[in-house]
Amino acid sequence: MQPAGRLDPPPWMTAPETRAVIDALRAGSADARFVGGCVRDTWLKRPVKDIDIATHAPPEAVLRILEDAGIRAIPTGIAHGTVTAVIGREHFEITTLRRDVENFGRHARVEFTDDWKEDAARRDFTMNALSCTPDGTVYDPFGGLKDMAAGRVRFVGDARQRLHEDVLRLLRFFRFHAHYGRGAPDPEALAACRGMADRLPTLSGERLQGEILRLLTAAGAADVWHLMIDQGVMAHLLPAATNVARLSRMVEVQHDLDEAPDSLLRLAAALDTDRAGALTAAETLKLSNADRDRLASMVEPKVAVSLHDDRPAQRRALYRLGDARLYRDLVRLEAAEAPGPVSLGHVREVLATAEDLPDLRFPLSGRDALALGARPGRHVGEALRDVESWWSGQDFRPGREACLEELKRRLG
Repeated sequence: MQPAGRLDPPPWMTAPETRAVIDALRAGSADARFVGGCVRDTWLKRPVKDIDIATHAPPEAVLRILEDAGIRAIPTGIAHGTVTAVIGREHFEITTLRRDVENFGRHARVEFTDDWKEDAARRDFTMNALSCTPDGTVYDPFGGLKDMAAGRVRFVGDARQRLHEDVLRLLRFFRFHAHYGRGAPDPEALAACRGMADRLPTLSGERLQGEILRLLTAAGAADVWHLMIDQGVMAHLLPAATNVARLSRMVEVQHDLDEAPDSLLRLAAALDTDRAGALTAAETLKLSNADRDRLASMVEPKVAVSLHDDRPAQRRALYRLGDARLYRDLVRLEAAEAPGPVSLGHVREVLATAEDLPDLRFPLSGRDALALGARPGRHVGEALRDVESWWSGQDFRPGREACLEELKRRLG
């Protein structure tokens, strides 16, 4: 396999922790290269999250080499050839080169090999089949560099076979197209995804969640979401998530507000359903209880929030919600729902309302009513609710003494 290019070693490649791992492997006669996303994203000048290394040395030898070098080694997936090296806060997954012997869907029987191209052939996309030596020499056995330059996400080998091996790659295709693609998607890949979309319900909710939420962080999320609907993918996954226009506006709103992408907020924007439908979507994606409740509250809030209300009305909505984060969620959803242009300055002002009422508490309780001579009963609760409504209608300005006077008047 001939070199295809060269990288000027970036900081992550020359960091002391990285060098320590590479030097240890070399000292143990283990040929090693960086593989996958770290090579891809460095080539594209994007931030690198994880550093993965491949080697021809078997995992037992990798464990011994790291331990001899005084590097903590964890046999995270030793049956499949993966060892994790830990230096301080840095983790490096080191995997022995493999080739598939038999494939049982996601679970393949593999053998270790020393053939770099054979190992690369197991990757999902051509852009993920890149490898790079520690001196920056890049190898590209399947045309990943050309595909990246064209903004084309393409499977290694036969697209349908890659999906048969693991149907989660179907969602990975759309996620990668959202983050790395430009223009029309690869037609062979798209046809394979369309033909196997009905297998998505066989995947665990946790795996679905990871792909969907990461897809939604992309600037191109709305266009790809529309593509997934058009290709019949969403019908097998999140059939209620059809509001592409609101999702598109939400992406714009967050960008214009200079906010980090919020996947759950964007999912709420895409859902065109009620609370029950939101709970169904949360169950499909196996969201945490907190995320499930947040999603349901965004889709069907107990209190409406309007960008057109005056400041006192906004503060009353915030108080009734009792949740500043949910209030801000609903403000953004309202901005995404607006039919025309929205003033970002005004949206920021409405969002700032969430800071207006820190730890605000109604200053009365049932004990105050009893202290005024009221007998226990339903009328006490009704009177307190009436006073609380009066207090919020006064923009929360009356203090405890004024509220007591109002309660006394209402109790007669």
